[in-house]
Amino acid sequence: MNARKLSRRNALTHAGLLLGAAAMGDSLPGADAWGQLQSSKLPLYKQAIRKLPGAGAWGQPQSPPPARPFRFCLNMATIRGQKTGIAKEIEIAAKAGYEAIEPWIDTLQEFVKNGGALKDLAKRIADAGLTVEGAIGFAEWLVEDDARRAKGLEQAKRDMELAAQIGARRIAAPPAGATNLPKLDFAKAVERYRALLELGDQAGLVAELELWGGSRNLGLLGECIGVAMETGHPRACVLADVFHLYKGGSDCRGIRLLGPSAIQVLHMNDFPAAPPRERIDDSYRVFPGDGTAPLVEILRELRGTGGQTILSLELFNRKYWAQDPLEVARTGLAKMKAVAEEAASKA
Repeated sequence: MNARKLSRRNALTHAGLLLGAAAMGDSLPGADAWGQLQSSKLPLYKQAIRKLPGAGAWGQPQSPPPARPFRFCLNMATIRGQKTGIAKEIEIAAKAGYEAIEPWIDTLQEFVKNGGALKDLAKRIADAGLTVEGAIGFAEWLVEDDARRAKGLEQAKRDMELAAQIGARRIAAPPAGATNLPKLDFAKAVERYRALLELGDQAGLVAELELWGGSRNLGLLGECIGVAMETGHPRACVLADVFHLYKGGSDCRGIRLLGPSAIQVLHMNDFPAAPPRERIDDSYRVFPGDGTAPLVEILRELRGTGGQTILSLELFNRKYWAQDPLEVARTGLAKMKAVAEEAASKA
């Protein structure tokens, strides 16, 4: 083996976004609890193996595994239907016992529109003992149309600046606007995500490439990891989601091939056995442990990466939106912790 190959492999061993070369070969994962991978998504998935990043920022040694593999976060979608406003949402998260939150950008915009100061909101969050692990926005940074994408990047910049003012560490970067387009060229997806990461560098937070299982682009975990890897950016990462892993047909066992910084946040939820995958949508999400998702297996795989993952409860269930938001938040946290404890007991 020559020195160049050796250095590349050493760099990958320590890379946060690690995909084993053997795992990314011509054969793809078969059926499991999630079912067969969608054939329409395979080309982009397979393009992710064209080359692997070399040494540099990727080659830093891994830190020791954290004492706690999981922290617990409330994504405000879970109580979004009650329309309490961001200040009340923060109060609910703290009272329910969460450690962190993921607010939605539109609630921050509404807060400012009504005369609120984001520095005051940041203090309120800190005083409540919470961190802002991410923020949820929908800028169209990936679309093909140049003018539309330019507007999307401007929106992303504004969203990042808002989120940064309350101490957000990350912001979601889903394939908004590109879900029904023909398959994008892999290199273009890489270039566009790299540009978004650089905007995040300027704002002081990280753009997380968000997996959307129902999308024709970035609908598989392997696609998202491949795009993130190819940017060569040291903070590239993927925002995963239990529902979207299932909806897109990703084999959850693939998580074991990743390094500790690849998936920093996992949107936690569950789903029933019916309706079938092709018809199920976000409104069917239920509390962790109340459905059929292999949650224990997923959390065991994440523990095995050696990192600390933020488990963020994200539900869009209309029945929960009709209930007391504090009770919903408390119930969701208890059920997340129960699943995490079971995963730990079977490690």
